Amino acid sequence: MSVFKDKVLLITGGTGSFGNAVLNRFLRTDIGEIRIFSRDEKKQDDMRHDFQARMPEVANKIKFYIGDVRNKSTLKYAMKGVNFVFHAAALKQVPSCEFFPMEAVKTNVIGTDNTLDAAIDAGVECVICLSTDKAAYPINAMGITKAIEEKIAVAKSRMSGNTKICCTRYGNVMCSRGSVIPLWIDQIRKGNPITLTEPKMTRFIMSLEEAVDLVLFAFEHGQNGDILVQKAPACTIQTQAEAVCELFGGKKEDIKVIGIRHGEKMYETLLTKEECAKAEDMGNFYRVPADNRDLNYDKYFKEGDVKRATIEEFNSDNTRRLNLEETKEKIASLEYIQNELKGIPNLSK
Repeated sequence: MSVFKDKVLLITGGTGSFGNAVLNRFLRTDIGEIRIFSRDEKKQDDMRHDFQARMPEVANKIKFYIGDVRNKSTLKYAMKGVNFVFHAAALKQVPSCEFFPMEAVKTNVIGTDNTLDAAIDAGVECVICLSTDKAAYPINAMGITKAIEEKIAVAKSRMSGNTKICCTRYGNVMCSRGSVIPLWIDQIRKGNPITLTEPKMTRFIMSLEEAVDLVLFAFEHGQNGDILVQKAPACTIQTQAEAVCELFGGKKEDIKVIGIRHGEKMYETLLTKEECAKAEDMGNFYRVPADNRDLNYDKYFKEGDVKRATIEEFNSDNTRRLNLEETKEKIASLEYIQNELKGIPNLSK
């Protein structure tokens, strides 16, 4: 963590699951200060008391800032003296964004523009924007606004001076706030059947720790304007539901199919066919460099790219598919699940 020694990190949307994971990972390192920027004072107060109780010797490194990414002035105030930014603030629920698309625009699009402007103006060294697989071939308002967020990040990177801007694109982060596994656990404990949308639907799955790993990889290895993704495995929703049933004593035969919800896909894409044509394989990750040509396309004229016609996209149907035992093992390894099995409350729930 020497690169973070005595540095100041700001996390937008910092009271969420990702912010909690970063604090758990970073607080006991040599980092100087972590600023939690969000609009919910109750969640900030809960987080403050939790870390004061669990890590009293380092909790004073956390500083809380009330503000909203929709309001640039609050960002400018919080950004003073900041070295690095993890931009996690977003509206993430697909159905709610379908019904209130302009709210998604205000947070995911305008909020990102405000965050990057404030970071560049403040001379921040590096900004990592958190995106989603739903931004690739988007069909819903959440995915469309996150796709625009990525476009804004790449566009800003062309004129960001000494501020490096990268995006990380995620699949489903298990047990993050608002995700399905905590809902299923609650349903099982109440004696209700697990509800799932469509058994054959596939989703990339990753842990919060892997989400933090991806951001750190982008921070260390990403170049200005890059999009970085992890080579995540996937499973069907049916397999995931059965794994949770086995862990928490639910009845697999009582699983109830409720149908696909507003704006959902049968599978998700982490890299489009077009991005795969230029992606760099970096072991456990892919790097998609920015297209930094200018608007004078004539000087870039060339014959068509034959390679592109032979490349497939990287999606949750053609990645490595986990079976029931592998899915169960991956879910059981999560700290959130271990706490739930022991009856320990999870703050980020």
